[in-house]
Amino acid sequence: MKYADVILPLALPKNYTYAIPENMEAAIQAGSRVAVQLGKQKKYAGIVKAVHTQAPLDYKTKPILDLLDKDPVVYPAQLAFWSWIAGYYMCSEGEVLNAALPAHLKLSSETVLLYNDAYGDDFTALDEDEYLVAEALHMRKELRIEEVQMILDKADVYSTIKKLIEKKVCLIYEELKEVYKEKKENYVQLHAVYEQEENLAALFNEMGRAPKQMELLLAYLHLLKTQGAVLQSELLKKSGASAAQLKGLVDKNVLWIEKRTVDRVPGGKATLLNDLSLSPAQETALQAVRRSFEHKPVTLLHGVTSSGKTQLYVKLIEEYLATGRQVLYLLPEIALTAQIIRRLQKHFGNKIGIYHSRFNNNERVEIWNKVKSGELQIVLGARSSLLLPFRDIGLIILDEEHDASYKQQDPAPRYHARDAAIYYAGLFGAKVLLGSATPSLESYFNAQQGKYGLVELLERFGGLEMPAIEIVDTKQPTAEKKMQEHFTPALVAAVSQSLAAGRQVILFQNRRGYAPFLLCTTCGWIPHCRQCDVSLTWHRNLDKLHCHYCGTQYPYLYTCAACGSQTLVPKSFGTEKIEEDLQQLFPQARIARMDVDAVRNKDSHNKMIQLLEERRIDILVGTQMVVKGLDFENVNLVGILSADSLLSFPDFRVNERAFQLMEQVSGRAGRKHDKGRVLIQAANVRHPVLQYVTAHDYKGMYETEIAERQRFGYPPFIRLLKITVKHKKQTTAEQAAHVLGHWLQPHLGPQLVGPAAPLVSRVRNNYLQEMLVKLPRDTKAIAQTKQLLKEHFIKLQAEKKFRSVVIVADVDTI
Repeated sequence: MKYADVILPLALPKNYTYAIPENMEAAIQAGSRVAVQLGKQKKYAGIVKAVHTQAPLDYKTKPILDLLDKDPVVYPAQLAFWSWIAGYYMCSEGEVLNAALPAHLKLSSETVLLYNDAYGDDFTALDEDEYLVAEALHMRKELRIEEVQMILDKADVYSTIKKLIEKKVCLIYEELKEVYKEKKENYVQLHAVYEQEENLAALFNEMGRAPKQMELLLAYLHLLKTQGAVLQSELLKKSGASAAQLKGLVDKNVLWIEKRTVDRVPGGKATLLNDLSLSPAQETALQAVRRSFEHKPVTLLHGVTSSGKTQLYVKLIEEYLATGRQVLYLLPEIALTAQIIRRLQKHFGNKIGIYHSRFNNNERVEIWNKVKSGELQIVLGARSSLLLPFRDIGLIILDEEHDASYKQQDPAPRYHARDAAIYYAGLFGAKVLLGSATPSLESYFNAQQGKYGLVELLERFGGLEMPAIEIVDTKQPTAEKKMQEHFTPALVAAVSQSLAAGRQVILFQNRRGYAPFLLCTTCGWIPHCRQCDVSLTWHRNLDKLHCHYCGTQYPYLYTCAACGSQTLVPKSFGTEKIEEDLQQLFPQARIARMDVDAVRNKDSHNKMIQLLEERRIDILVGTQMVVKGLDFENVNLVGILSADSLLSFPDFRVNERAFQLMEQVSGRAGRKHDKGRVLIQAANVRHPVLQYVTAHDYKGMYETEIAERQRFGYPPFIRLLKITVKHKKQTTAEQAAHVLGHWLQPHLGPQLVGPAAPLVSRVRNNYLQEMLVKLPRDTKAIAQTKQLLKEHFIKLQAEKKFRSVVIVADVDTI
């Protein structure tokens, strides 16, 4: 008999084994999606990991209920990748499956109530709610939960259902529900007899008395000539006709309507441009990348901002497409995909597709299937696109490889797309190109050590100079009361000059909202979130106080909750405040804001970028979204409003991150016409990082930071693993963390740091305790330590008082 190990979309430590029914043995293979039962009732769609003949020794297998697809939904390479992610990042394969599969492919069971005929039809012993449901069941024989909710006109129906089950009025069973449906549209076609000119002419003569139908037919012929296929909705819109008038032509057998399956995510136009020419420096770099790929699977391309790295990517993509292999182009932010997709479509047309979290579930299924079939040869997307089922990937490009957005935070799997991409590429024998103007210290260190190839492109395309960077001291203007809100006189003058010259300005502030906190000037009280130990940010546009950790919103406060005085004032400043101040300082300017709050919709990123490209925005103020890889030829001034806030985080990466942010946002200036200008406002003007930024000196920053990392034992010389212990009760979280720490200390010694409460010690009503484990750069030692940690996590949660404690392991934490 054959058996299948099935990955279920659950956080189960092990995969469950099921028996394969004889009639399915030939069809079921690794990667197939199957319906299975877990426990007494629940049914799930799982993925077959392996087929074998070894029955489990410890439990009796249940049969697979159904094979859901004709062909497997993933290939063996993806199953191997999932297994590696689960092992390396200390999670389950079910959690990886949950992250990878589109929601509409992850079927789970839906509870259905079945009427018990043995009960009869005497409902006198039931209360009013029970009677209503029983009567409906008696007539319909089965009901779903949402139908019961409609009958009783309330959401909480489970107590009523429980009573009906106990009284044996009904039974329950679980059925799997396929959610994905193909999108179908009505297309209009002309009957074959009227494709002959003489018959069509005769038809027009006959239709002289029906002018509306004549207009409709003329509109159809115009659309047919210009578009090739005529959509019913477009025909009615263009002709101004009604559905009844169209039906008249259908009834006369002039037109007929066909329902066709259409793509929810149509490809780009296939009008390709192949006039891409490289500068001598770019050509040299491209040749160096090719040579590097001959010896190294991974190459780091260190190219300064506006050096033309994207053009090199296009050339490489062309080469890999010519071999018939697929290419994955990863970007850290959804905001970047809109601008780059337009460029790539000029070269690759409908061979390229986009994938990110803003697509709905049906769209994701369609992209998934196109990638699996090989129809999509190039995929451009955020980190989740790494989990798509590529048939044969040849090249993975990670643009802005240094960006922290490549690391998944919550939920599991907490993978880093850069490191995972390198492993994934190895499964296909593919190459990985890491591109950045400010590489992560880890990647540059690996390149210096010879683990990665290194190619440097240190001049801007077209011979443009790097922007001039000026540090503007905020202490003196503040003391002399010359600051205009949060702008120094130098920044105000620079913005005025740019606007007068018809150029555009980008201003960067790394805090969203209007004010990061409110302060009572009488007693010093600050409003905090009730679920998190963090101050609330005032969003003036909504007139709400927001918690940026759990997302809870509170009404604005006019009186202090501690002393009752009406002296609450906003402190510090976010992007909303900057936008308001700019409108007062530059009333004639067209000002826009780019942050999470301003661009929540699927297309809002794209629309704002297009407005900036079309020069319909004069000043763009934003958070990190304006930093990453955007290319605007008319921007000649960039302002960083508070460098001090970037340099004051309690994190060992603070100098590296601050340098990257300031250098990247500086790179948005002067990308096409003339030398750009960057003004950085700071109180601590002597900070060493500011000196490196002023000189565009990445290597100087790297050498200083790498020496500090080696001295104190931080990445890249070791690997960091963070353990977070969570519980609703503070004492329980503290006790569990200290017990775990006490158990681990003899094994790990000085490698274990903590436990201690983090800066934000309560999030979503869970109290947190953290420990850091410093692991040597030794694969065997790392694997042994992870196994040790897993065993102790299980041991801790086996104790009754710690059973509800949540333990999160974050490997390679950032």
